[in-house]
Amino acid sequence: MPTLTLYHNPRCSKSREALTLLESRGVEVIEHRYLTDPLTREQLEGLAGRLGDDADQMLRREETEWQARGIAEPTRAQLIDAIVEHPRLMQRPIADDGDYAVIGRPPQAVLQLI
Repeated sequence: MPTLTLYHNPRCSKSREALTLLESRGVEVIEHRYLTDPLTREQLEGLAGRLGDDADQMLRREETEWQARGIAEPTRAQLIDAIVEHPRLMQRPIADDGDYAVIGRPPQAVLQLI
């Protein structure tokens, strides 16, 4: 069974649920608490690639930090810049096996990687 990295916010119920689902199936999980240990630009670029080269799905568009930017059609660079500047804009949870990653919305989606 693979070891998965879970980009995780323990205050988020969906994130906690995804962690519980993985652990209940015996998956070794490395918790990456991205709010206290933000990802670098390079890490975000790699993660976007593992998500199918779609940086857009990593962004939480409803957050005020994104809304204040007023960008209707952002470029990949603008999305990555926003998450680097405001880590809470990153969608959660994200499970990553090093080759592929999935957004855990719904939380059961993380099970695709096991």
